[in-house]
Order: sequence, then structure tokens, then C-alpha cells
Amino acid sequence: MMPPAGLCRGRWSKAKRAAPDPAGEKRPPGGEAGTARGRGLGRDRWGGRSLFGADLVVGPWGARFRGRIFPCAIGGGGIGEKRAEGDRITPAGRHRIEAVLRRPDRRAAGTPATLLPTHAIGPRDGWSDDPADPDYNHPVLRPRRFGHEALRRPDRMYDLVAVLDWNRHPPVPGRGSAIFLHVWRRPRHPTAGCVAFRPEDLAWILRRWTPCDRVIIRG
Repeated sequence: MMPPAGLCRGRWSKAKRAAPDPAGEKRPPGGEAGTARGRGLGRDRWGGRSLFGADLVVGPWGARFRGRIFPCAIGGGGIGEKRAEGDRITPAGRHRIEAVLRRPDRRAAGTPATLLPTHAIGPRDGWSDDPADPDYNHPVLRPRRFGHEALRRPDRMYDLVAVLDWNRHPPVPGRGSAIFLHVWRRPRHPTAGCVAFRPEDLAWILRRWTPCDRVIIRG
């Protein structure tokens, strides 16, 4: 069932920040991790469906979404509480996909039709991973004096990317950046903290994604 218009819209613009909780509680910077919803209370180990959405549930040995199981790769530091830039931990919790990035000059997995905002990766596009950068954990243009990674890569890992809301609204300097779903380097090869899939599997997932769906990462 598709979500009614206007519900569960994601955030992509840097200008948009987390809205205050109606009860006066602040959301943790890592998406919905740490809340009752983020802990997945009342669900089985593979998660399930909410009223208007579905969960992509990621564990150490695979992922499940809409009745299918996929092999995947996680961070070399395992799944857990992410504390620092470069710790190679994939952050446990409940996350949103905010946008899709793609290489328009490469179509190995096809260009999935998706309800998510989609942006073409250009030659100067990068992502800030420098805690000293005012634009930390945001897309930036290269060259740049602060540390960053290039989104346009010679390999295929960023041909198709889904940006998670981890530590983005607002970003806490040094808590971790650039947590994506992307194409794996090779089967189950550890990542720097992202979740990686075969290109055809990632395209399949994004074609069926709705703004109400969530990524649940569990150790």
C-alpha cells in the first residue's frame, strides 16, 4: 500500500533540520536510533511492515526487504554504536533514506525509478568527512580545503548510492559521516561503515522504496 500524499516525506536539503519532538524530547543525531521505534520494540528479528511502509532489515550476514533476502556487506568494525569518524562501525538503529545519488554515465544496474529525490553525480561532487568543515557530513564541491571523499570514483561502488540520515540533522562533528547504501566492492568485502549490496539488488530495493520505509540495522 502506498503512503497517502504528504506523509513520511524525507529530508535532503541542508537547510532542513530536525523538527522538535511534540513532547519536548530531542531526537538523537543518528536518525531514529535509540528511540522506542528505533529499537524496533514489538518486532521479530527480521522486522516487518508499518502501517504505510516496510523495513529493510540489515544484519551481519544479510538483509531482508519485502519478502526477499539479500547478501550484503557491513563495516569492518561490525554493527554497533558509532562514536567516531573512521571507526568502521555500521551504526545500529532505525534510519531513513534521504536521497539517491547515481552515475548517469554508468548503467550497470540500470537507473531505478524511485519516489526518492535523485541526483546525478558530477565530476566535482564530493562528501565532507572532515569534522572541522562547517559542511561536515554534507555534499560539497571539489576541490576543497577541508577533507572529503570524491563521489565520482574510478570503481563501481558509488555508481548507485542511497544516503542515510545518520548524523545529518544536525551533524555532530566527528560522530561519523557518509553512511550510505552502495554497491559492494566484491561479495561481502567489509566497508568503512556503510551497507553494500550487489548492484542489481540495490536497484531492486530502491525501485520498491517508499518515503515511509526505513532501514533497520541490527547487530
